[in-house]
Amino acid sequence: MDHIFVTGAAGFIGARICEILSEEGIQVTGIDNFSPTYDIALKNYRLNKLRQLPEFSFYPGDITDFDLLTQIFEKNKFDAVINIAGIPGVRLSVENPWLFLEANTKGALNLLESCRRYDVEKFIQASTSSVYGKDAPFPTPETADSSHPLQPYSSSKKGAETMAYAYHYLYGLDVTITRFFTVYGPAGRPDMAIFRFIKWISEGTPLKVNGDGTQTRGFTYIDDIAQGTILALKKVGYEIVNLGGHESISINDLIHRLETIIGKKAIIDYRPIFKADMLANLADVTKARTLLNWNPRINLDEGLQQTVAWHRQEQSWLQNIKID
Repeated sequence: MDHIFVTGAAGFIGARICEILSEEGIQVTGIDNFSPTYDIALKNYRLNKLRQLPEFSFYPGDITDFDLLTQIFEKNKFDAVINIAGIPGVRLSVENPWLFLEANTKGALNLLESCRRYDVEKFIQASTSSVYGKDAPFPTPETADSSHPLQPYSSSKKGAETMAYAYHYLYGLDVTITRFFTVYGPAGRPDMAIFRFIKWISEGTPLKVNGDGTQTRGFTYIDDIAQGTILALKKVGYEIVNLGGHESISINDLIHRLETIIGKKAIIDYRPIFKADMLANLADVTKARTLLNWNPRINLDEGLQQTVAWHRQEQSWLQNIKID
């Protein structure tokens, strides 16, 4: 493929995908609306790095603006669209579900319709492990029930998945749905646990944990997610593929590992668990191995070391990032 349109290009996952594609000599056009759901200093940091790459170009804007998308697609011949854009966040989706319906579901529809009108061959839709709900088997295969999401965030992503299937069925668009499992790494989102924990432990600020810390996650390093998404450009018809780490760890054990790496003791403030939170997730990635020849390569210890090192390197401005 010669030219790929990546949405959410200044976001955590989108920026890394753009970076890898550009470094491989593929022309990348990105779009991002700089949504203020978290401190945009991080988006500026990521975008400034991308602007240094000769294969990268950028449009400021929103995928919910169909007229803008029409202008972009008329000016560019894209071979594929990777839709990483959207509003993340379990808690925020409970507070403002309409925001998520607009960004995550309508935005995906606008892109799908643009692909249909302008003969784009491949569409990748980023989704989430949250669609599996609370009763998923572990590790969780793609065949597990995904019709009982626990909050509007995962509902909006499920809506995007099913809309993508409709466009595959009606118009023959080649579609891969990538369901991400708890992504972390350098330049990550400040509303995610690992970013918060590193910052709080490093600064000696009380570390907020919802629940008793026994809930578990299968954390996945950003480079593995980005590489898996790029491999998903393969033509498959319509497929749903889990991309997730191979290690599961409790929140309490994660805190202990970070304490060891950072060299400081955490001050932990345990709080009531949030009803919309999942108690565990862990991906079965058998399908990704078979279909995409993908395996997560960065283990948790290595990934945490690299993430803490990045925080130390960028500490001068990260200390000003506001998190709740």
